[in-house]
Amino acid sequence: MAERGRPRDAGIEGRVLAAAAAEIRQGGYDALSIDRVAERAGVAKTTLYRRWASKAELVVALITNLREDVPFEPSGSPRDDLTALVTAIAANLTATPTTLIADLVAAAAREPRVGESVRALWSERHRAVTAVVANAQQAGIVLSHVSPAVLVDQLVGPLYYRLLVTGEPLTPDYAQTLVCSVLGPEEPR
Repeated sequence: MAERGRPRDAGIEGRVLAAAAAEIRQGGYDALSIDRVAERAGVAKTTLYRRWASKAELVVALITNLREDVPFEPSGSPRDDLTALVTAIAANLTATPTTLIADLVAAAAREPRVGESVRALWSERHRAVTAVVANAQQAGIVLSHVSPAVLVDQLVGPLYYRLLVTGEPLTPDYAQTLVCSVLGPEEPR
């Protein structure tokens, strides 16, 4: 059966998410307006509401888009996997305006629906990374008494601390230093 109506414009989502990001950078989450996002993206307000029922859902889509920019496919080498992940997160955070990250974090803290969605969104990734850490424990790379979930926090948390608090750069060298500080120096091969 043929679809009724106009076909979906594949570029709409990208334009809307870019417009939402620009609006958040300009005025923060609280000032985010669906009307202004629609105007900036060049689409009807109804188009936005068909895809995202609220500004909270639009922000979750924006966060999802940022998360998808950091792929994670374990290779079997825990050290390499963790180094690649921390480096990719650092690069993604560096490429995203700090004010946008700060406003998204604040929105997740203040808006329960956004917070729940963000936690659900990251929980799958967190489980995958925690499994890599558990494999590193089995391989003797990580001490057995270390909680894999806490170790993941120790790897990723400093990135946000540097980005949002100290303003120090998130370089690939810093990412490697984080992994080395948590896993210890790499054994010669």
